[in-house]
Amino acid sequence: MPELPEVETVRRGLVPALEGRVIERATVNRPDLRFPFPDRMAERLTGARVLALRRRSKYILADLSTGETLLIHLGMSGRILISGVSMGAFHYDHPAPARHDHVVLDIEGGARVTFNDARRFGAMDLLETEKADRHWLLREIGPEPLGNAFDEDYLILRLKGRNTPIKAALLDQRIVAGLGNIYVCEVLHRAGIDPRKKAGAISKRHVAGLVPVIRAVLEEAIEAGGSSLRDYRQADGELGYFQHSFRVYDREDTPCPTGACGGTIHRIVQSGRSTFFCPHCQR
Repeated sequence: MPELPEVETVRRGLVPALEGRVIERATVNRPDLRFPFPDRMAERLTGARVLALRRRSKYILADLSTGETLLIHLGMSGRILISGVSMGAFHYDHPAPARHDHVVLDIEGGARVTFNDARRFGAMDLLETEKADRHWLLREIGPEPLGNAFDEDYLILRLKGRNTPIKAALLDQRIVAGLGNIYVCEVLHRAGIDPRKKAGAISKRHVAGLVPVIRAVLEEAIEAGGSSLRDYRQADGELGYFQHSFRVYDREDTPCPTGACGGTIHRIVQSGRSTFFCPHCQR
């Protein structure tokens, strides 16, 4: 599933085609994805101007001139593709309709934004902009890791006394927004923390040290356009490249890249998810 860097990359790719522009026609080709679409979704989107595109955790939010916000979640295989526009030296013509093109937005100026989702684990909803933070999918999400509310004091307080492994704690969206399996593995390796260690047993100094590491990993991944694993693509169809910088994720049985560590990357399963780490230098 795309994590924060992938979703932020898609959001940034959509801004030139969508922000400030009118949705001239919305086409909805099925009644649902993971959840049913809202009533009259195509009608409510058609004619609306996109005032701003923002991200909350792994969700893209398009604030509309109608006082509503379009919420988009990519799910496991969802892709948002732009056509009919020029990006740099390339022009992207409209492709032929594809089987899993579930929502299509024709934008003033000729752009088209298509939501394609083969597995249909994605989601879309329309909500009141003023009450967006209270939507059931958003209301319990913790602070953004790249925002001011996420700092050393906050993380120390939220991890204090927790008996869950640190990896599980960082995956908890109520503690910090947008982190997923890939980037938590990378963060914990850079920070030298064993993913099995109880969150409440980690010293304040080491917890505080996680904050700049989390930010650095996410910023580097965004700069690289995210990580292209399985179905993920950027909005212009290009691949992300941060997977070429993975230190531990999906690197089982390879040498640890930390200096003269001499250890080997191991894979274990925690809560049904693969964890990659170096038992030699992550303590």
